[in-house]
Amino acid sequence: MSPEPVPGWPASRLAEGPVWDAQAGQLVWVDTPGGMLHRGDPVRGECLCSHVGAPVSVAIPRRDGGWLLGKADGLYHWDADTGLGERWVAIEEDRPGSRLNDGACDPAGRLWVGTMAADDAPGEAGLYRVDPDGDVRKMLDGVTISNGLGWSPDGTRFYYVDPPTGRVETFAFDAADGELGARETFVTFAPDDGGPDGLAVDAEGAIWVAMWGGGSVRRYTADGDLERVVELPVENVTSCAFGGVDGRTLFITTAQSDRGTTTDAGDPGPGHLFRYETWVTGAPVTPFAG
Repeated sequence: MSPEPVPGWPASRLAEGPVWDAQAGQLVWVDTPGGMLHRGDPVRGECLCSHVGAPVSVAIPRRDGGWLLGKADGLYHWDADTGLGERWVAIEEDRPGSRLNDGACDPAGRLWVGTMAADDAPGEAGLYRVDPDGDVRKMLDGVTISNGLGWSPDGTRFYYVDPPTGRVETFAFDAADGELGARETFVTFAPDDGGPDGLAVDAEGAIWVAMWGGGSVRRYTADGDLERVVELPVENVTSCAFGGVDGRTLFITTAQSDRGTTTDAGDPGPGHLFRYETWVTGAPVTPFAG
């Protein structure tokens, strides 16, 4: 079976950050330059769209309801009833032009979120850990575009993508204290593959990597072997996440050309959200504990 567009769900200029909110039974994702937060219910086929007033990079479900939104200057609380709240924590406030990018929660409910410079300046970004009490700690420096993040099902490996490096890296991970250990290259991509972007981890420990410029999602086993390539009719594939009623649907976000430039008007593919039915469930997604 090939991926197919999700009918009735909106296209985006740059769809990013898909995550399954198990409490709400919804997929949550954002249109970054459009400043839109989308919440789609695949059972009812409905989608709720909210404009949050400024570009938004990621939406993270919270354990007690609502979401954390990543905007240019930090993290904000957002509630379905009351909308956008005050900024909760600032990140890289001293770096004009920097903005938040991809983020995800570790098995203990700590948020890991990265940054990028507006001009993609090499080595000017970082990866941060945000604890439930709001403490912010930089975990990696010298990053260019902090992107895909994920954890192995047993919580002992952390996967990470800085796209210009052309690889996925792994770190030994201690879920008890949230510390990173030994760093290794997991997969290195050829130029023709496209660039690695967002990723998802499944219950078998394999990772699914969205390929910007490569028109595909690539699945690698826990040993780093390429198991399959899922082709899409879209060049710029941004991220993916497991969800749905049985947790076996891989939702795939895409973008229009040139990171949000609308050049594909009339083409139903670029910027749409796709779904791909798999045989495996995703690794558990932990909401933010704060």
